[in-house]
Amino acid sequence: MNIWIEQQRALIDFTLASLARRKARNLGLLAVYTLLVFVLASVALFSHALRHEATRVLADAPEIVLQRLVAGRHDLIPPGYLEKIGNIRGVQKMEGRLWGYYYDPVIKANYTFMVPSAGGVERGTIVIGAALERVRGLALETGISFRAYSGKLYSFVVADILPHDSELVSADLVLMHEDDFRTFFEFPAGHYTDIALAVANPQEVRNIAAKLAAALPDSRPILREEMLRTYASIFAWREGIVLAILSGAILAFAILAWDKAAGLSAEEKREIGILKAIGWETGDVIRMKIWEGVLISLTAFLVGYVAAYLHVFRGGGVLFEPVLKGWAVLYPRFQLAPEIDGLAVATLFFFTVVPYTAAVLVPIWRAATTDPDAVMR
Repeated sequence: MNIWIEQQRALIDFTLASLARRKARNLGLLAVYTLLVFVLASVALFSHALRHEATRVLADAPEIVLQRLVAGRHDLIPPGYLEKIGNIRGVQKMEGRLWGYYYDPVIKANYTFMVPSAGGVERGTIVIGAALERVRGLALETGISFRAYSGKLYSFVVADILPHDSELVSADLVLMHEDDFRTFFEFPAGHYTDIALAVANPQEVRNIAAKLAAALPDSRPILREEMLRTYASIFAWREGIVLAILSGAILAFAILAWDKAAGLSAEEKREIGILKAIGWETGDVIRMKIWEGVLISLTAFLVGYVAAYLHVFRGGGVLFEPVLKGWAVLYPRFQLAPEIDGLAVATLFFFTVVPYTAAVLVPIWRAATTDPDAVMR
């Protein structure tokens, strides 16, 4: 075992010296290789971190959200729905929710007006998200006015500002008292935007949803797992857009890597001929060239992946942020939590390191099995 290790160490030393003799060629290939790994790893890390963040945020979402449809459009929940739902076995808790959208012509952005389920907001006051505070230049105890869709002007005092670490879901949020909400939107008494339900047995969520659809034919139950799938699909779609845009660069690198790995220069062939002439076996030459491919591809992978990690989790992924995060007037500022998918790392490693290393085998085997005198001539 020790002898084999010493042989591999000697091969690696010789391979490094051989690479140093062709410094410009190998550094150029290494730079392009590293850049490709950096781009692919950045997209993979960013997308996976966003999926993880969405999963974490939606972990506390209602198991079922019930909406009412009229002519295929979302409509208000009328009185009597809560009583009907209460008669369905398996429903542990239900709550009518009040929320809606308001367009602010001042900054040309939509706000989400909502009545918190736990209350805590007094009449005439509001609690706002950090992005709204930043864009409108608001502060505690300052006043702000909104013109309702009826044309009336309503003024509110900022009582509190939501924490910055919740900005992903609260950037455009405005929390207010129920009476203020119903007055501002002229909501009829007893009506709600939708109903949030909790189920006693998580395994029965789909059965409860089917019962709700049967008891209330004009309703649409939305499951939490469906929300998660929707977010996953959105991020996968955006990731696909980035990769499609980069497909030309990926193809160009594949051609370059194959050409560099598969096409031996006259200097390399002469070097192989000399090694064969001084007593190197064919297997030694092949192992030396395999080590060359492994060293280049592994170095590019490690440097590219570490650079991608720093780019995404320390630099905010500035290169791909607008595409993968989305864009809005009230843009949330949040730091992605470091999250690495082992399967994604293994897949990226397989498709970047293995092909290049394998590409050197055929040309090296041909050169190594040729007569040394013919190769040197």
